[in-house]
Amino acid sequence: MKEQLELIKVNALAALEAAETPAALDEQRVKWLGKKGELTAVLKMMGKLSAEERPVMGQMANAVRAELEAKLEERKAAINAAVLEAKLASESIDVTIPGEEVTLGHQHPMNQVLQQVKDIFVGMGYTVVDGPEVEYADYNFTRLNIEEGHPSRDRSDTFYFTDDDSVLLRTQTSSMQIRFMENHQPPLCMLAPGRVFRKDEADATHSPMFHQIEGLVVAEDITMGNLKDVLITIMRKIYGHDANVRFRPHHFPFTEPSCEMDMQCHKCHGTGEVDGKVCSTCHGEGWIELLGAGMVHPEVLRNCGIDPDKYSGFAFGMGLERMAMGRLKITDLRLIFDNNIKFLEQF
Repeated sequence: MKEQLELIKVNALAALEAAETPAALDEQRVKWLGKKGELTAVLKMMGKLSAEERPVMGQMANAVRAELEAKLEERKAAINAAVLEAKLASESIDVTIPGEEVTLGHQHPMNQVLQQVKDIFVGMGYTVVDGPEVEYADYNFTRLNIEEGHPSRDRSDTFYFTDDDSVLLRTQTSSMQIRFMENHQPPLCMLAPGRVFRKDEADATHSPMFHQIEGLVVAEDITMGNLKDVLITIMRKIYGHDANVRFRPHHFPFTEPSCEMDMQCHKCHGTGEVDGKVCSTCHGEGWIELLGAGMVHPEVLRNCGIDPDKYSGFAFGMGLERMAMGRLKITDLRLIFDNNIKFLEQF
């Protein structure tokens, strides 16, 4: 047995030294030190030895095992170091080679205009608020004095979630005016920008999803003159002091009196024609509707627990996309949503 142990030691050490890869080293470990390995097979013969020989052979076998395990760890460390060095060499970076240019993005043109509008209103003392896009009909219609049967409540115009038409995708951020007045007492002024949804066909000036900016001011002695002054100031700050706007009488259930505000078309400059053809942006009108506005209806104030005999207010709602079109001279609203990089890079 002594000769067998010596032979195993010599052969195993040589085999371990010759192993060049982790797989080859593990193969040698199993061959010599595994449960069915050469050394284990010799140790199973210990029971056939005499009582005097057994301790001597056991001590020798343990010494051989310890020497092989030490050699195994030594080769493992050497092989791992060689593998790491080869990997580092293959993945080395030549720092003298110019790096790839990283393209930095910028704000979407619509967000640029939104931020400008918000900055203007915040500078005038308005509070910017946000609210749910999935809304109750009570907030979106009823408490805004929009009664059952009004065309805007029809399923052909509005995306409903429930059979009883009580939950919907909001059609206007005016619902935030109700929510704000519920929790704040006059004097108050707020701005509610956000996405709204209507069943509009997509064309140069319409989209089934668009962005609206609603504003509200309620205090004592607020007049229509205050409303016009604020809107004209805003438009001149956005479009320049030579911006050409007009007010037209209109009707909204939630304001009385009501009006709409238009801006002269930036594409045809009010003529209604471009190169002898009807302007595709304003459809020949020469003007683009920007917003609806008016004095808050007394019933809307009552619905929010505000005394209309003491307080008055004005409200307005403007389309962000149309403002961006006028501000950035964009002729087709659909371009804003196409995500065309060449188009966006212009801004």
